[in-house]
Amino acid sequence: MNCERSLIAAAVFLMTGLGLIFGFTHGTVGFGAAYPVAGTALDLSLKTTGLPALLGVLATLIGVLVLIIALVQAVVAQMPGESAKTASTNVA
Repeated sequence: MNCERSLIAAAVFLMTGLGLIFGFTHGTVGFGAAYPVAGTALDLSLKTTGLPALLGVLATLIGVLVLIIALVQAVVAQMPGESAKTASTNVA
């Protein structure tokens, strides 16, 4: 298993998806600091419409799925198995 390629694919899908979502966004952001800290507020209003919204969400979900697959591949690659035993005996 090659988790490096899966990780690269996940990063590409996530960057593409989030880039589409935030690149075509119309909205506002507001931040108000206050004392006491409980009065501090962050207002975020995003709206992405059309094809960038559809493709952005789809690419982001695919990126998250591929990232989970890469994580599983990396964990499995760290487990000692038959291939590790045979590789160590063939070295000598």
